[in-house]
Amino acid sequence: MKYQWIFFDADETLFSFDSFRGLQQMFAQYHVEFTQQHFADYQTVNQPLWQAYHQGKISADELQTTRFNQWAQHLSRQPSELNHAYLIAMADICRPLEGVEQMLQTLSGKVRFGIITNGFHAMQDLRLQKTGLKPHFEFVVVSENIGLPKPHHGIFEHALSLAEVGDKSAVLMVGDTLETDILGGQNSGLDTCWLSHGKANHSAIQPTYHIASMEQLIQIVQGQGV
Repeated sequence: MKYQWIFFDADETLFSFDSFRGLQQMFAQYHVEFTQQHFADYQTVNQPLWQAYHQGKISADELQTTRFNQWAQHLSRQPSELNHAYLIAMADICRPLEGVEQMLQTLSGKVRFGIITNGFHAMQDLRLQKTGLKPHFEFVVVSENIGLPKPHHGIFEHALSLAEVGDKSAVLMVGDTLETDILGGQNSGLDTCWLSHGKANHSAIQPTYHIASMEQLIQIVQGQGV
């Protein structure tokens, strides 16, 4: 095998992440019909918060509560309550992406797996259990827990310490986001693999590998190239 370890991003790399559907399910509990316009308004708040979080300007707690402030006032609820309900809904609707289960089954026992995610703790273990994927992964590093989001090198160094890896060339970082997964992996001295989902790369960030499917990842790890 070309690599001993694969570190995966979670959202849209291993798992589907349909935030609109999750919000619809969550708000249904509060008798709100959550519309596309509601979602567009939510994203005008949520997306800048995520950018600030990736840049280390705000904490995970600030992101999770601020994005629901307006809805909390409207529903006379606490922002933390709405955020928790949302994370539970997202875990409930989560499914592995196409090819993920086959890839894990093919490479299990030959390569070791970890997850590095900027997602939140409340959702991670629950969805690993619900999808049946938990036995494949030796650890999950969550930015919320260690206070460092991707692309900060510290979160990758934390994962490397858990994996007890001395030789970074034995590790491959796989993710769908160039600015966090790939750039962070590169800055930490790791080979990287970008799962593009059919998107073109117009950035200056150049991954070691570029794949469109998890089947191609199997070929890379087995040393067959793509």
